[in-house]
Amino acid sequence: MAIRFIFLTILSLTLWGCGAAPQPSEDKSILVMGDSMFAWNRAGNHAVSDVLAERLDTQIHDRSVIGARVRYALPVSGSLGLSIPDQFREGPWDWIVVNGGGNDLWLGCGCVACNGRLERLISENGRRGSIPKMVSDLRATGARVIYVGYLRSPGSFSPIEYCREVGDKMEDRLARLEALDAGVYLVSLADLVPSGDRSFHSVDMIHPSVKGSQAIADRVATVIRAEEERLSN
Repeated sequence: MAIRFIFLTILSLTLWGCGAAPQPSEDKSILVMGDSMFAWNRAGNHAVSDVLAERLDTQIHDRSVIGARVRYALPVSGSLGLSIPDQFREGPWDWIVVNGGGNDLWLGCGCVACNGRLERLISENGRRGSIPKMVSDLRATGARVIYVGYLRSPGSFSPIEYCREVGDKMEDRLARLEALDAGVYLVSLADLVPSGDRSFHSVDMIHPSVKGSQAIADRVATVIRAEEERLSN
């Protein structure tokens, strides 16, 4: 019964996150893919995609799902959206905003002794692994891709306190991936949370608070505005 309850809970959250969304506007077609960092605060329409839609004055198709991973081998992963690459849907996307890897590392190895798992996600030179493969597939659609890093612990107790080092390693590799393709943009959140400031996290000290989701969306919106202005000149 407990297993059935957990499965139904995940299913309900997933269907809530993957339901029909308004069609993107003609001005900007934006797809959001990822895990709970994006999906958090959706209940109050304060998720990253909600704020991003407001900042850019456009509609956004959000496929992010709580608990999603970049590497997910279970047969149900695709239908539930738990595999981030499988969240992709065909569309005339100008931008695809994606995150992922945190659950692979935190749930897969507790952010301790994760070198092998990190290597499978993205190699040191940024060229190999599940993340570069996913980004390459997304770029093949013609969309520009923004990869968003993760919030860091503010230095007070948090279940992700020990993830700081592996998070930094992953972002170093993502920066190398970004350098390989002018259509890929890394949005780092490593410096977003001041030391001791708990206001960017929700009460679980893992996911973003409403303020955190707004700050993440602001950084993404800044990149999109700047790049579209550059390309229009």
